[in-house]
Amino acid sequence: MRAKILVVDDEPSFKSIINQKFRKKIRKKDLQFIFASNGLKALEKLQSEPDIDMILTDITMPEMDGITLLSTLCDINHPTLKTVIISASSDLTLVRKAMNLGAFDFLTKPINLDDLEITINKTINHIQQLKDALKQEHLIEAAQQLYESEKRLEKFLETLPVGVFVVDADGKPFYTNQAAKNIFAKGIVAETTPEQIPKIYQIYLAGTEEFYPVEQQPIFKALKGENSTVDNMEIRQGEKIIPVEVSASPIFDDTGQLIYAIATFQDITERKKAEAERIQFTQQLELKNIELSKLNQSYSRFVPKQFLRFLGHESIVEVSLGESVQKKMSILFSDIRAFTTLSESMTLTENFKFINAYLSRMEPLITANYGFIDKYIGDAIMALFGRCPDDAVQAALGMLLELNQYNIFRNKYQKSPITIGIGINTGSLMLGTVGGTNRMDTTVISDAVNLASRLQDLTKVYGASLIISQKTFIELKDYTKYNYRFLGKVKVKGKKDVVSLFEFFDADPPEIIELKKQTKTLFEAGVISYYSQQMEQATQIFQEIINLNHQDKAAYFYLDQSNRESE
Repeated sequence: MRAKILVVDDEPSFKSIINQKFRKKIRKKDLQFIFASNGLKALEKLQSEPDIDMILTDITMPEMDGITLLSTLCDINHPTLKTVIISASSDLTLVRKAMNLGAFDFLTKPINLDDLEITINKTINHIQQLKDALKQEHLIEAAQQLYESEKRLEKFLETLPVGVFVVDADGKPFYTNQAAKNIFAKGIVAETTPEQIPKIYQIYLAGTEEFYPVEQQPIFKALKGENSTVDNMEIRQGEKIIPVEVSASPIFDDTGQLIYAIATFQDITERKKAEAERIQFTQQLELKNIELSKLNQSYSRFVPKQFLRFLGHESIVEVSLGESVQKKMSILFSDIRAFTTLSESMTLTENFKFINAYLSRMEPLITANYGFIDKYIGDAIMALFGRCPDDAVQAALGMLLELNQYNIFRNKYQKSPITIGIGINTGSLMLGTVGGTNRMDTTVISDAVNLASRLQDLTKVYGASLIISQKTFIELKDYTKYNYRFLGKVKVKGKKDVVSLFEFFDADPPEIIELKKQTKTLFEAGVISYYSQQMEQATQIFQEIINLNHQDKAAYFYLDQSNRESE
């Protein structure tokens, strides 16, 4: 037995004596010594190394002596830990007290090293005997628990309403419960192999005169470590046919070795009858389901499913007039620039074809980013995003990039390019239904919606493709991954609030993106100068930006405003 011994003594030389005396056993790793200079440090060692077998302790030590240490050890649950005390020959009273506190043995000073070795060996042997006895006691308890567990398991299996069939690792039948005996009309047939099971127990492939293929049997697959279930098996008792569902699983021991395979057999006669009725009923419902599906699909194109779900419904027929719910969402408004002028050059049919072609390209970008379209207003789109503002921004940038591709397509047919403006705001809004007895519609009501619409209008003023509010901006997960700049402020209509605006220009042409990135700091300084009424400085800054980027419409806007304010 390899033993770990804690030596507690405040004499530094004692450590050297121990290591010298037991050097061979230490080298062979038969003994391991750990040292502590007093009782307190000994307790710390016991806490950090709970596998210590023996304590060799002096009685007289600073901070905590050996007697106090012994009394403390009484509270530690360590049935095999033994303590040997070291005492001056005159300390008989202390020795007696130590023995009463549970010390296993004692040594007197000056220590005879041969006596020390004998005492350590005797103590270690006693500890080993204790450990062996405890191990044997645990084995007996485990065996008793296993026996009781097996009895409980057998009792449990006998009460199951399904047949249980167990084979050993060689595939020989080991156990069947009463339900299995009733299904097979027999119990264990000794020395049966897996290949013989179908014939002996009359197991057929459902609807045929063939014995069930051995390699397809769930119990056979379980012997290979697989779980499986089949319901195409029949058990025959003379003229009686019992359709069964069979599930089988392997059973492994703690080392991962397969020891049994267990299968359950459930009589599914009533289920088969019910399935036949269900199939007939299902066929009758299929046509109605197809019709309802088409109807629901048609409705979902007019009332988004997401809108219904926010109201707590799955179908349009469940919705009542006046229902509403409050949600925090991001609102996206987009609009085609100069659409009136564009539409005047087309017939009514061409107008509808154009709008549908455009909207069909925009819609997937919204739904792909977890949004839904609340309504189309002519060529304008109002979309809602309930997950996070990043979804709305990603959808907007995707729409602008898709528009670039659409313009390339239009150019092939000598059609002029189109531009759009997008505004995004985030806030609390009410979703609900409005209308009367004969006509009902869904709607969204909120100042946040009005502001999103206004931001879209401001894209024309600033010459920007995408403007978002400060509420949307501050709730982005990581705004640094976008190209943006502070665009200014706008007063909320009918309120005293002033909202900061940000232009996101990731969808601009590459050369414009670079120019805006280069002038971002300068531009934002100009905006701050403008709002600080430093018009001369603002004029100089925006003129400098225009000299660098003559396509910066926002710079032109502020230059014009600064000049007017200076007059």
